[in-house]
Amino acid sequence: MNAQLPKPSADVVYRDLADEVVLVHLATNRIYSLSPTGGRFWALLASGWDRDRIEQQLLEEFEVEPAELQHEIDGLVESLAKEGLVT
Repeated sequence: MNAQLPKPSADVVYRDLADEVVLVHLATNRIYSLSPTGGRFWALLASGWDRDRIEQQLLEEFEVEPAELQHEIDGLVESLAKEGLVT
């Protein structure tokens, strides 16, 4: 059973640039760069997808084992939360 994902903060905007996604936290003016996989996760999250649907999509798009993907998502969500990028 998967935990529910937080939502992107209203204070964050993002842009897809070539091989990365750049997040800007408007309240702090801090800039963050995500890898292609992290950026794809962010785009799906920002589109309102739930965790199961995001995981399924990422498994189709990237060569990764399901358990590794779940671990990576958990770590990314934790990092995003620490920076106030998700609520």
